[in-house]
Amino acid sequence: MIELKVCKFGNALGVVLPEEVIARLNTQEGAPLYLTEAPDGGYHLVPYDPAFEKKIATTEDIMHRYRDTLHRLAK
Repeated sequence: MIELKVCKFGNALGVVLPEEVIARLNTQEGAPLYLTEAPDGGYHLVPYDPAFEKKIATTEDIMHRYRDTLHRLAK
């Protein structure tokens, strides 16, 4: 567990992420991070948009189910 402290930045509040967290998230300054609610009531901080991940999974499912049709249309 890593303890973070809430700091005031102008009129907003924020946290400073230690380098080890930034490295593990594989992120950099200016990159978006997404705070999502976990089923247990907590939160997860992730470097990708979970909604986009769901769209990709749906697309891959469609591509798998209609592989032959898409192959014929590509000709």
